[in-house]
Amino acid sequence: MANERVERRLIAILAADVAGYSRLVGADEEGTLAQWKAHWRELIDPKIAEYRGRIVRITGDGLLVEFASVVSAVRCAVEVQRAMVERNAKVAQEKRIEFRMGINVGDIIIDGDDMWGDGVNVAARLEALAEPSGICISDRVQEDIDGKLDITFEDTGQQRLKNIARRVRVYRVRLNGTAAKPAPALPDKPSIAVLAFNNMSGDSDQDYFAEGVVEEIITALSRIRWLFVIARNSSFTYKGRAVDVKQVGRDLGVRYVLEGGVRKMAQRVRITAQLIDASTGAHLWADHFDGGVEDIFDLQDQVAAKVVGAISPKLEQAEIERARRKPPGSLDAYDYYLRGLASFNQGSREAVTEALLLFNKAIELDPDFTSAYGLATWCYIRRKASGWMTDRVRETSEGARLARLAVDLGTDDAIALCTGGYALAYLVDDADAGAAFINRALVINPNLTVAWYFSGWVKILLGEPEVAIDHFAHSMRLSPLDPLIFAARIGTACAHFFAGRYDEASSWAEQVLREKPKLPPAVHEEALCVAAASNALGGRLEDAQKVMARLREIDATLRVSDLRDLTRFRRAGDVARYAEGLRKAGLPD
Repeated sequence: MANERVERRLIAILAADVAGYSRLVGADEEGTLAQWKAHWRELIDPKIAEYRGRIVRITGDGLLVEFASVVSAVRCAVEVQRAMVERNAKVAQEKRIEFRMGINVGDIIIDGDDMWGDGVNVAARLEALAEPSGICISDRVQEDIDGKLDITFEDTGQQRLKNIARRVRVYRVRLNGTAAKPAPALPDKPSIAVLAFNNMSGDSDQDYFAEGVVEEIITALSRIRWLFVIARNSSFTYKGRAVDVKQVGRDLGVRYVLEGGVRKMAQRVRITAQLIDASTGAHLWADHFDGGVEDIFDLQDQVAAKVVGAISPKLEQAEIERARRKPPGSLDAYDYYLRGLASFNQGSREAVTEALLLFNKAIELDPDFTSAYGLATWCYIRRKASGWMTDRVRETSEGARLARLAVDLGTDDAIALCTGGYALAYLVDDADAGAAFINRALVINPNLTVAWYFSGWVKILLGEPEVAIDHFAHSMRLSPLDPLIFAARIGTACAHFFAGRYDEASSWAEQVLREKPKLPPAVHEEALCVAAASNALGGRLEDAQKVMARLREIDATLRVSDLRDLTRFRRAGDVARYAEGLRKAGLPD
């Protein structure tokens, strides 16, 4: 050691490793090694030499490289990753070698041929944050290279890196030059997404059962006020896909992800679950729960309670108990209810009709099953909103009957209260009662997306557009990938219209029309009406007339005089404002 020279030097450090290397080697040791050597010989080593990098160390599947130039380090990394994407396109998915890379700039201790120091450690931690085929860089690197390369960056904010005392602002490199959609900011309280559990029964007809288990777990977690829970419609968008949990966390803006599986064989059930820290990919907790079919509710509660305990070890068991929901008295009724949920979530006219039949069967078997009343009521809401009612008087009356039963029986059931409440406002024209029941639902379950959504519409009816905007925004934040998010956007457009902000109203409505050109006719008509009226009152008459022409193609019989039948606004001025806008856009009286 006495003859070795120790010095400090300001350099750029690139750390890289192979994502999932142990899995690849376990599946095909010789093939993986041959691929790795070919990539090294044909691509990696030549690129490092081209940009005058020095390989400091190689550790199995990883390497550490120093560069005198920050631009050279990033350019080398970008070109290697782009080339690897092309090379992997020729290889089966399960055999692809994908690198993760991290780049930092720092004052490093050079010890012979090796290097040490905080700057090296940061580069290694950045590499661990990167996606497969991705590159993470520190803010200092981003400042040095901004504008010098054909890439863009995604700012992930200040990150706490393992064993690094200070927070580091981290950027992800976007290799195609296209800026990524900004990820939702993390809430100021623990946040979680529950992914669709795998149906491990080997019988696709049991998918509904696995989905129902997850629905119940989401509901149990959602009732914990200090926990931010992503709605089922967003978390289920990943169903059937191989997912990167870190990416899921970024997409949904959550710190934790729960995934698992359900196996139902004869009269036995096994639920497996694991809780993952989405920022690091670390597994925080995993367990499995076995029992008879008759114990399904206890099993669901155990999973919810264990997750809560993993996130907050000091949580009192009494608080977990309050998060539990009393199960229905009949398992057969529950089975019908799960099948109804599966059909309802498909969203088509035929599926909603089938769901209504299934919810009614659940109610026949268990007359105290309050959630079934709520979902049956929701079917009538969906039928009216989509223009699917065939006997409007009879169906409205039946929907109102179910709504009253839902709110009378479901005093502690948020689903029953919010759907029943909205039905009273929407089907019966009793917005005050509807608002009261929805408010009670939000007290019981402040993370229930649909309650915030229904509340937004009721606030519009009551002449409170500013509150409506806030409630729609909250529903979209709880479920940012919801396939039905367009409905909340239409509501936001309406609220801005009645608040007199016509530019914002037309912008929200036109976004829906661009992104969802094949909406159900009644919903499409509603979006077009708002777009036409807001453009007209905003002084864009030509745009308003173009939208009106599209509206008349859908419904040539629509008249301004129909508005009082189609709308139930508390403030007379709202109806007049709507009529004025549509009249200016060209809708006949």
